[in-house]
Amino acid sequence: MTETFQPADVQALFTRADGSFLFARWGRPVAPVVIGVDDATLAVVKGSFEAVATLTGRPMLAETDPELGTNCMMFFFRDWDELADVPDLDRLVPDLSDLLVRLQASGANQYRFFRFDAAGAIKAGFVFLRMNAGLSALPAEDLALAQVVQCLLSWSDTAFRERSPLARVGNRTILRPDIAALIRAAYDPVLPDMAQDPSLALRLAARMGQGR
Repeated sequence: MTETFQPADVQALFTRADGSFLFARWGRPVAPVVIGVDDATLAVVKGSFEAVATLTGRPMLAETDPELGTNCMMFFFRDWDELADVPDLDRLVPDLSDLLVRLQASGANQYRFFRFDAAGAIKAGFVFLRMNAGLSALPAEDLALAQVVQCLLSWSDTAFRERSPLARVGNRTILRPDIAALIRAAYDPVLPDMAQDPSLALRLAARMGQGR
């Protein structure tokens, strides 16, 4: 564990703006689909999924989910209204119409939503990216890596507001070493798939310094 990444830092990454703590990881392999991009960008996003999945130390990617078919959907689009025309999306995302109104009014350029199984593990994820000037200016590799990282755990809604999960090393963009270590720790098989007790941050922080 780095000197600056303490249990309180770990806890903050899973503590939402309302003060509630929620840690959840995928309880099944991820079967992703990417909608609204060209073949080159699709390859970049899939490459990011493959790279980040290796951190978990378990088989994390699948072609299909036996229950849902596709369980992680990533949408790229220009305007929130476009999602209203996606068939059956309102069955997957609760109160979709009201959500789109709120996102449009706030000027948001991204939104993530998870569904959970009976044990609290993530069983489906939805990522919505409105490609405004800010997101469009990012290199595809940076945008894809940041979004895939945020798909893998139930990070707080404020987790990366002040600091990106990525870092620059020379001319390359990489996943921050502390975030990579935290993802490895989060998928340690002895830990629960879901926890609402902030004390889990102590266990995560302890494992971050152990490596694999």
